[in-house]
Amino acid sequence: MTNTRQGKIHRVTKETNVSVRINLDGTGKCKISSGVPFLDHMLHQLSSHGLFDLEIDAKGDTHIDDHHTNEDVGIALGQALSQALGDRSGINRFGHFSAPLDEALVQVVMDCSGRPHLTYNLDIPSQRIGCYETELVKEFFIAVVNNSGLTLHIRQLDGKNSHHIVEACFKAFARALRMATELDPRRGKVIPSSKGILEQAGTVE
Repeated sequence: MTNTRQGKIHRVTKETNVSVRINLDGTGKCKISSGVPFLDHMLHQLSSHGLFDLEIDAKGDTHIDDHHTNEDVGIALGQALSQALGDRSGINRFGHFSAPLDEALVQVVMDCSGRPHLTYNLDIPSQRIGCYETELVKEFFIAVVNNSGLTLHIRQLDGKNSHHIVEACFKAFARALRMATELDPRRGKVIPSSKGILEQAGTVE
C-alpha cells in the first residue's frame, strides 16, 4: 500500500483544534474523540461500514455549543479525503447505497467529481438526539462536501425515529463512499472521466 491513498490534516482555529487521518484502504480501525459523543458514534459508523481506518482528535468550544467542532471536523475530514484521493485516478468515482435501520431507510448517491454539491433531504422529527442538535447533521455534510469535492445526494425514503434516520444516513454514506473510492482493476491508473481530468477540491469554508 502506498501513501497516496491516505490523508492527514491538522486544522487549528481560535475555536477548534482538529486532527484527522484517513486510510481509504483500511480495515475499519477507528480512534475518534471529538468531544461530541453522538458525532463520535456516527463517525464510528463511517469507519466501520466504509472500512476506512480513521483517526480523529478534536478539541473545541463545546462549552458554547457543538456547532464549531461539528463543522470543523467535517472540514478536516473533507480535506483529508480529498488529499487521500489525489487526482482520483483509478477509482470507481460513483457510489450509491440504501441503508435500512428498523423503520428508517436512507439513500445516498455520490460522485467524486471534484465539484461540491449537496442535495439534502432528511426529515428528522426531533431537534436533538441526546445533546446533539439534529440541524448539525446537514452542517456536517456541507463541510465534508465543500472540502472534498463530492457531489452528494442524501434522500430519506422512510423513517420516524430521529436516531435511526441519522444513523442510516451515515451508514449509507459510508458504503457509498467505499464504493466510489475503491479502485477499479479494469481502469488501472486512468482518471475516470471522458475529459481526462477531475477537478481537485479546494478549501471552502
